[in-house]
Amino acid sequence: HMKSYLAAAIQMTSLPDVDKNLNQAEEFIELAARRGAELVSLPENFAFLGNEEDKIAQAEKIATHTEKFLTTTAQKFQVTLVGGGFPVPVGTEGKVYNTALLVGPNGEELSRYEKAHLFDVDLPDGNTYRESSTVMAGLKLPDVYHSPELGGIGLSVCYDVRFPELYRHLSKLGADVLFVPAAFTAYTGKDHWQVLLQARAIENTCYVIAPAQTGTHYAMRQTHGHAMIIDPWGAILADAGDLPGVAIAEISPTRLARARAQMPSLQHRVFS
Repeated sequence: HMKSYLAAAIQMTSLPDVDKNLNQAEEFIELAARRGAELVSLPENFAFLGNEEDKIAQAEKIATHTEKFLTTTAQKFQVTLVGGGFPVPVGTEGKVYNTALLVGPNGEELSRYEKAHLFDVDLPDGNTYRESSTVMAGLKLPDVYHSPELGGIGLSVCYDVRFPELYRHLSKLGADVLFVPAAFTAYTGKDHWQVLLQARAIENTCYVIAPAQTGTHYAMRQTHGHAMIIDPWGAILADAGDLPGVAIAEISPTRLARARAQMPSLQHRVFS
């Protein structure tokens, strides 16, 4: 039976340095665990945020280091951990899946999702993003992991947040908590980040937990920050601002039930 518990969305400024990033991630996970969080999440690119060539050159190392890190750290601090997006090599063409992993406190893999929507965008601030140049799109919708204590947990990654049908699918499968780990650009973040997260929470009457990257990572790469936790009514319960840190809030089955009773829109769907 789902209980009330604390969840944490970690905010980092990851660099092109795996060991440094994972050390920082561990410090934040420990901080969150000390404050009582049982469900802890890391942003997209938490293990490595650098240029595409470097990412591909180190992909094998990043993948093995990161999976091992998630397993041992979840066990060490006895938390359920979301690793919000890291490269896992696939195929023979030097590409990777942008992979999100849900790991339980015993170190077991509970859920794995390979990012489906790739960020290929030219922004007016002069930045061009071509995620598809190094990343293979995942072909499967994410599943929902039903935790007896933490509720139904659904994964997504960053740019996915602009595609409501993915979250519709998760809420249909019984999700209570939707994860949107991100490295959202500073340019789009200021206008779209919060409102999209709130929309996904409100339309699916689910909690949304969005760990995030913040600050300047390399060259012109700047991210928006504002890791946050949003309740099923769309209220912002915690916001990490624009510095590295941890946003923590309570996930409450009572609050979830109340929001769904007051606004039973999930039961009123006509087209599915």
